[in-house]
Amino acid sequence: MTRTTLTPGDTPGADQRPGGDQASDTGSALSNGLKQRHLSMIALGGVIGAGLFVGSGAGIAAAGPSIVFAYAASGLLVMLVMRMLGEMSAANPASGSFSVHAERAIGPWAGFTSGWAFWFLLCVAVGLEGIGAAEIMSGWLPGTPEWAWVALFMVIFCGTNLAAVKNFGEFEFWFATLKVVAIVVFLVIGVLAILGVLPGSEAPGTSNLTGEGGFLPNGSEGFIIGLLASVFAYGGLETVTIAAAESERPAEGVAKAVRTAMWRIGVFYVGSMAVIVTLVPWDDPAVAEKGPYVATLDHLGIPGSGQIMNVVVLIALLSAMNANIYGASRMACSLVARGQGPRKLGRVFNGVPRIAVLASSFFGFVCVLLSYWRPDDVFAWLLNMIGAVILVVWFFTAASQLMLRRRTEREAPERLVVRMWLFPGLTWVALAAMAGVFVLMAKEPDTRVQLLSTGSLTVALALAGYLLQRKRAAAPAGVGKG
Repeated sequence: MTRTTLTPGDTPGADQRPGGDQASDTGSALSNGLKQRHLSMIALGGVIGAGLFVGSGAGIAAAGPSIVFAYAASGLLVMLVMRMLGEMSAANPASGSFSVHAERAIGPWAGFTSGWAFWFLLCVAVGLEGIGAAEIMSGWLPGTPEWAWVALFMVIFCGTNLAAVKNFGEFEFWFATLKVVAIVVFLVIGVLAILGVLPGSEAPGTSNLTGEGGFLPNGSEGFIIGLLASVFAYGGLETVTIAAAESERPAEGVAKAVRTAMWRIGVFYVGSMAVIVTLVPWDDPAVAEKGPYVATLDHLGIPGSGQIMNVVVLIALLSAMNANIYGASRMACSLVARGQGPRKLGRVFNGVPRIAVLASSFFGFVCVLLSYWRPDDVFAWLLNMIGAVILVVWFFTAASQLMLRRRTEREAPERLVVRMWLFPGLTWVALAAMAGVFVLMAKEPDTRVQLLSTGSLTVALALAGYLLQRKRAAAPAGVGKG
């Protein structure tokens, strides 16, 4: 068995590529087992999560038909973020993705803050997804304990991530394929029903869009709630920039994934929301209770639709578990390689950071146990702390791109194979939009708690990162940097 320990001095990629610097890492100790087809499907599947199939129901209930505009608006923000992230990741592929870019642009404390906040988010999300998948399995097999299903799923996906990275790629390839097929079939059925050519259905016209309170039934307040719900539904797109560092052609893979982000968001999110609110009254209780996709198929009289969508949701949850364990382990490994975490986490065995995989899986399973032991305080506190982490990550991403673009143009312009549109104008627009979302969160009682909790986590990590940065800067060369 081959074992490699990444240390800050290794800085993979710094001496292998023109223009590399001491803050970059391409995960050279990691394998390059992901193929282009894996990256393509990870990029496609990354935008189709359980939040889209189930969580969007709460947004529809709050915003009504205007949820289409909410998803379109937040989708535009996500496209800008992905374009910026794609520009930096294609120029400097790194398993630490935005954390590496933040360190290069702003300083080690910024890479520390965004990286460990994202790790924390993914680990808690693994637990949430495991609980959701277990609830579905227990519903199919009454009497089976949910904790046993969670344990089984954790063992399976921890095992696949402990093996070669190509196993993760294969699982995600087939998971993503099934999700894409499911949503495409749903969209085809929905469009046929809207046109009135689906057997047994009549064209609804605009009755559901303009009736029951109109297009904006709950006013601007309802639209804001729907907008906030839609913003967080887009989380997961970042995984492809992490995975690209372990692919055969990192820069090309990232570039291709980012360039197709626009039509993926437009078709999968905005398109499906438009189909749902056109076919089903927004205030139908089934939309929130069963989920909008199940409610739509039931409304059309599609036999067995509930169970079919449960299978799809289960696949989405398992896919997210798999991807989040992978993303958390690679982020932890990258942070350790830059001297920002316990060195043991950075040990790589045969191209896989197995200790980081085990640590990330263990933390996820602890979150599951907390959901049973302390659901009203500790687990609720964890959920609030991750509530706005993705926005923090996006903010660091935009700030980093604003600073790195000029530097790359001066030092290595040939590496800008992906360029941010209308730079720097749209970068500033994205930063202003994120600030606007933070303001909206502060105004809503439910999201205000999440904002404050996430803010506390971010400040604590930033302080720890700054102190570590000061300590390393003050230490003599070669001392205190492990």
